[in-house]
Amino acid sequence: MDCVLHFTIPSRDARGRAVRLGPVLDLVQSAHDYPPPIRKLLAEALVLGALMGSLLKDQDSQLTMQAQTQDGVVDLLVCDYRNGEVRGYARHDEERLAALGPNPTLHDLFGKGYLAITFDLAVTGQRYQGVVPLEGDSLAQACQAYFIQSEQVPTLIRVATSDVDGHCVAGGLLVQHLPDGEEGRTRLHVQLDHPHWEHVAVLAGSTRDAELVDKDLALDQLVWRLFHEESEVRVSEDAPLKRGCRCSEEHYRSILSRFGEGELAEMRDENGEIIIDCAFCSRLFPISM
Repeated sequence: MDCVLHFTIPSRDARGRAVRLGPVLDLVQSAHDYPPPIRKLLAEALVLGALMGSLLKDQDSQLTMQAQTQDGVVDLLVCDYRNGEVRGYARHDEERLAALGPNPTLHDLFGKGYLAITFDLAVTGQRYQGVVPLEGDSLAQACQAYFIQSEQVPTLIRVATSDVDGHCVAGGLLVQHLPDGEEGRTRLHVQLDHPHWEHVAVLAGSTRDAELVDKDLALDQLVWRLFHEESEVRVSEDAPLKRGCRCSEEHYRSILSRFGEGELAEMRDENGEIIIDCAFCSRLFPISM
């Protein structure tokens, strides 16, 4: 639980990630009193963040996923991944959400929204961002569309969530086809009919939701179920995932130092303090400067 598994299928030029989250979800969601539909949405987003973020090679590189809309019930959803740490936050209209019933669709929640996925690379300092419409039945489908449209990498993503007695479990699977089995080579330009990719996609697509959230089914066993007939599947040890909110007084002082005195004066309250509210962990930081 609360881990990510890396795997490759050399003969099919494919790589993958499998993720399962449990206690980390409860910890992240405990910062706010989220209703069930938002808990489910945020759980899916955190799994997706871990799946995509774990594709990054270098430590301190970061994946940020942000879904936003101007007319939706959820006007902001954001999560990020860095060094095995995940965090997330969702902002929504409680009254409008209640009117949707217990099982709102993605379109019910966001209306006409967009999904921005940003990779910040620590070693080079480069930033890559792709933006796709929030279309389909789930955030997973929108992320899948991002890789196909923006990255031109054939990708299949599956995510499932389960919420029992207020405790959430979520799991996900991501598989991609890389030409010649090596990152950085010429991409397939969305050749979704490539025989290697078709084979892998069919097998990965057979994953059941119950398997993704089964706490008693280890991730390596899940991968074995799917791909045991392949000549070779290389699997890493599970890498732990944890909640990581990087808020601190020092961090916020660094940000505030970029503002001029006039701007700082407008931020101060009657006690001369600037109150910073961290949405990720729901903590207040009173800062005097």
